Amino acid sequence: MGLSACGSVKDLADQIQENIMPADPIDPPALLSEIKPTITPKILWKASMPDEEVKANFTPAILENFVFAISSDGTFSKFEIATGKPAWQIKTGETISSGVGIGANHLLLGLVNGYLAAYDFNGKLLWKTKLSSQLVGVPVVSKSIVIARTVDNAIHGINISDGSRIWTYNRSGPSLSLKSAPGVVASDGAVYAGFPGGKLIAIREDNGSIFWEASVAQPKGATEIERITDITSLPVIDGVKLYAVSFNGKLACINRVNGAIVWTRDISSFAGLNIEGGRIYLSHSGGAVYSLDDTSGKTFWRQGDLLNRNLTKPLPMADYIAVGDLGGFIHFLNRETGFFSGRIQLEGTLGSTLLDQDNGVMLNMIEYEPGKLIAQTRRGGLYAISIK
Repeated sequence: MGLSACGSVKDLADQIQENIMPADPIDPPALLSEIKPTITPKILWKASMPDEEVKANFTPAILENFVFAISSDGTFSKFEIATGKPAWQIKTGETISSGVGIGANHLLLGLVNGYLAAYDFNGKLLWKTKLSSQLVGVPVVSKSIVIARTVDNAIHGINISDGSRIWTYNRSGPSLSLKSAPGVVASDGAVYAGFPGGKLIAIREDNGSIFWEASVAQPKGATEIERITDITSLPVIDGVKLYAVSFNGKLACINRVNGAIVWTRDISSFAGLNIEGGRIYLSHSGGAVYSLDDTSGKTFWRQGDLLNRNLTKPLPMADYIAVGDLGGFIHFLNRETGFFSGRIQLEGTLGSTLLDQDNGVMLNMIEYEPGKLIAQTRRGGLYAISIK
């Protein structure tokens, strides 16, 4: 995501606030060059949700032999993961803003009107509960508690059996922030969440009281735009360490026991990072993909040929790193070198390198079997892709 230096601060602020991930970058996206593929990704199946351009970032959920997916118009679907055949599809009658969360025989959806809704695995509504504002991110289930986040920077602990509220953590935000949906991560009795202004917190899962707060990045610059250092993606847990990255700020390694900063590196990301095998894989906000050492942040490689293509979070898949873009392409990079190993186009005119920017791949792709992933696009396509 890029910003130009022309126009008023208000104009730039309006551009930032327009979409979760702007569909039309101010700097032109890099055109794709020809590659010499070493693998041939293929589409195993495609299922269709309502045909619309979806502004939110939805994450499908996988349970055993099924994948659950949503569309903002209120369509909620269950598909056989082996074939893409619909098991059921319901119209919730609501505008959906987040999900799908899964756990304890419940499917959780966040609604634009501020309700959290729970369904069973057959699509039957179990309960709805009103929270403080529109839900964002994926609701997380830990033990008997649903942890849900709302757009007003509040985090709520909800009883999964009946939807009653157990606790709420409230936090004020800066006057200007990026519109994003980072959600939360829960592990070992703690809930971790990043906020506008570069702050990361750990709170108790059972009562919402705070364990610690860490500063991933400090706002700096002469204008409000320059001072945006929001954490717009999920932190990642790796043992006793926690990794978080901010937009226009830093990547930080944090001791998750006490919140102490282990190391930092100047780098910016909107989509976020993944960790596997001692390496951090990160999509830079400008469009480059990085492989970094998890002990220091040192660069192993940088792939810079996808600039301004609004990349997804990188997905490690054995010997490859998968990353989607705003044109409906998924690129597969060699894990050791960062060179292109393969590419597949999900939407648009097949074989074209021109951009139809309504076709973007949503931020979070999921590997459901070795060498197989699920991706959802903003045109309502749900895809199973294999690189074997």
